[in-house]
Amino acid sequence: MVRFFLGFLVLQAVLFGAELTPWAQRWFVLPWTDSLAAISADVVKVFDPGVIAEGKVLQSAKSGFAVSIEAGCNGVEATIVLIAAMLAFPATWKRKLAGLLIGIVAVQALNVIRVISLFYLGQWNQEAFEFAHQYVWQALIMLDVLIVWLLWVRTLPRAAIAPVPG
Repeated sequence: MVRFFLGFLVLQAVLFGAELTPWAQRWFVLPWTDSLAAISADVVKVFDPGVIAEGKVLQSAKSGFAVSIEAGCNGVEATIVLIAAMLAFPATWKRKLAGLLIGIVAVQALNVIRVISLFYLGQWNQEAFEFAHQYVWQALIMLDVLIVWLLWVRTLPRAAIAPVPG
């Protein structure tokens, strides 16, 4: 347990540190954030064709309301926590990679729902938008990471327990 916890903390420190480098921002975080806005716009366009994405901004052509997806709202930090937890946990690399693939998709899918819900909530009521943005969705995204990780852990085979002599 101590090994997992220390590994988890070290991996988070390394990954969060790497995320903050100019190289990672330019080649990973910003394109990731722009893609999140584009994917969110594509989903919304199914029932609301007046939505556009430009870079990290999702905007309604009709009302002019827009949300800018900033650091902390792009799901990168939540994904880092999930990656660190899965890599630190004792499991085979095959299971870790499968868990990461499914887990990252799950976290990012919820983040798309988050962006879209905030986009519409902001058009309806700014106070509700602020509350949902600052409190509700921050907690839900991290809860999603925890649930995904716990479900993944439950799929792992249990280690053989040595019989107690006697």
